[in-house]
Amino acid sequence: MSDALKLENQLCHRFYLISNAFSRAYRPLLNMLDITYPQYIAMMALWESDNITINALVSKTGIDGGAMSLMLKKLEDKGYLSVKKDTKDKRVKYIVLTTSGKALKSEAENVPKQMLCKFNDMTLEEGRELRQLLDKLYRSFDDDEPSS
Repeated sequence: MSDALKLENQLCHRFYLISNAFSRAYRPLLNMLDITYPQYIAMMALWESDNITINALVSKTGIDGGAMSLMLKKLEDKGYLSVKKDTKDKRVKYIVLTTSGKALKSEAENVPKQMLCKFNDMTLEEGRELRQLLDKLYRSFDDDEPSS
C-alpha cells in the first residue's frame, strides 16, 4: 500500500477529527443558549456589526447564502433579530438585532472562555501560530475558487 493512502498520513482526516471534537465541545455550551454553532457564528458577526445586509453577513461568516437565509429565519423566530427590506431597493435586506439578540451576547460571553479551557496543552503563542497557519491554509484553498 502506498504511504500516500495511509489514513495516518492524511491531513484532511485530522481536520475531520478536530471538527467533530469542536462540535462536541460547543454543543452543550450552545444548547444553553438555544442556538446552533452556525447560528452562533452569525450572532458573533452581528454583535460586531449590527444592521448589516445579508450579503455582508454571508461574506463576513463564509456561510452559504441559502443556509444563511434558513438560519436567519430561525433566529428571527427565536426573537433575536429582524430582517428589514431596504427602503430604496427591496432586494436588499438588512439584519437588525432585537433587544433579545443584543442581550444574548452577555449570555454568550463565557463560551470562548469555556472553550479556551479545552486548549490547556497549548500555549497562547502556539494558538496564535495555529490560527495564522489555518488562515494561510484557508487562503490557499480560497485562491483555487474560479473567478466570476
